[in-house]
Amino acid sequence: MSPIIEARDAVLSFGETPALRGASFDADAGEIVAIMGPSGSGKTTLLHCLAGILSPTAGEIRFEGRRIDSLGEQARSTLRRERFGFVFQFGQLVPELTVEENVALPLLLGGVRRGEALRQAREWLERLGIGGMERRRSGELSGGQAQRVALARGMINRPRVLFADEPTGSLDSLTGEQVMDLMVGAAREHGTTVVLVTHEPRVAVYADREVVVRDGRVHALAAGRSGS
Repeated sequence: MSPIIEARDAVLSFGETPALRGASFDADAGEIVAIMGPSGSGKTTLLHCLAGILSPTAGEIRFEGRRIDSLGEQARSTLRRERFGFVFQFGQLVPELTVEENVALPLLLGGVRRGEALRQAREWLERLGIGGMERRRSGELSGGQAQRVALARGMINRPRVLFADEPTGSLDSLTGEQVMDLMVGAAREHGTTVVLVTHEPRVAVYADREVVVRDGRVHALAAGRSGS
């Protein structure tokens, strides 16, 4: 079976600074893979290339066997909205929107009617233990609550791949574990592949497999321990 998402010899520089130097990566359907490495190693750049946010200058990025690095920006934007989900370190919620509107945003952008999109958003909020906060705004949430909202937004369209970039980086240990438990549980339930960038071993243990990135290259693979 072919990987659901993969990078083949990806190269990318920012000006004169190399970020990826021939990085290769793959993840199977339903697999949770942690990308680890020191700050500046290229792990977030690799995630952004896999997600179609950036395009490498050499090499290939494939999703479900199809090259996506050669797609135009509009096609990659549609792919990100319809097939991918995202959870970032600080949630990146839209402050002007309520919690339920933030969660429903991917559906609303995809043309789902507002009432149905909000109904599904409320279901996810209940599932993640923050029902009753639908009308609050991001400034009224704790860090853990905001990350649960971000997770609900990332999963609402039942993505094939969820990209999580340091999702517990701004949380204390206990809250981080709670968010990871919810993320892994939701991904397992829906068969979602998770590509997880982290520098924390306590987070990486939730993955099925760990990929170590240094100096823009994938240097080592290590067996992970399932957190499910």
